[in-house]
Amino acid sequence: MNSIILTLNKMTSQIINGTVSYSLPVKKNEPKSESKMEEKSTPENSKQFSINKLIGKNIELIFTNSIFCCDCGKKTKKAFGQGFCYPCFIKSPINSECIIRPELCKAHLGEGRDVDWEIRNHLQPHIVYLAWSSHYKVGVTRDTQVPTRWIDQGAYLAAPVAECPNRYLAGSIEVALKDHFSDKTSWQKMLKFQPDMFLNTDTFLQKHSEVIEKLPEPFLKYGVKSTPDVLSINYPVHHHLTKVKSQRLDKAPIISGKLMGIKGQYLIFDSDNVFNVRSHTGYQVQLNY
Repeated sequence: MNSIILTLNKMTSQIINGTVSYSLPVKKNEPKSESKMEEKSTPENSKQFSINKLIGKNIELIFTNSIFCCDCGKKTKKAFGQGFCYPCFIKSPINSECIIRPELCKAHLGEGRDVDWEIRNHLQPHIVYLAWSSHYKVGVTRDTQVPTRWIDQGAYLAAPVAECPNRYLAGSIEVALKDHFSDKTSWQKMLKFQPDMFLNTDTFLQKHSEVIEKLPEPFLKYGVKSTPDVLSINYPVHHHLTKVKSQRLDKAPIISGKLMGIKGQYLIFDSDNVFNVRSHTGYQVQLNY
């Protein structure tokens, strides 16, 4: 059996030959010096360990009882939010309120926890989109995060609804649409087998037209002007669940079983157990495979 030590982070993904290919970033845990605080290590610029190759094999995740902040890299006794030490949870721009609620973004006003970071990340083109995952939902993401954001949410079909020059405007449109469409994904339903899970593109486009029609007049100029290209996403899942049991390393420091698939940010095991990788950001594990 092979082993590797990993500090968990959001799985990176790309579509290869029509199916999502997942990897985990491999990086050293070392606190950043003040001179290197801008050189943030991200999943995209780290060495990658392929997870797809483990599907069909028995694997074991063993928590080493070490947690490292996803922002500053320092060791912490407890992870706050999605992998932060407490100081970064309070101060880091990547955990600001507008990450979850984009309508609260103030980058266009020159404000934020870190104005330079806000300009680089939020004063950039964003899209409002419609996706089919557990059900129809609307959402917001930076245009450079397509299709990554859709894959992270386990969407089967997705397409842009509006194209905006900044995060605030995209968030404002999402708020207006929430009166008519959900903005949440049911992770349990997304992971379970659904008779209508493989929705056809024509049906999706009908719903997309309904969303466009619901755009308030002040936002009409941002709506997509022609029929969009709908992205269809296939996941490497060999076993569709009828029930879901989520596991956490805090309660079960050893998680093992045959890996039957990956969807969203979840590892799916043969025992109907699932493991949310992203929610364990910063946790150091020994992966045996």
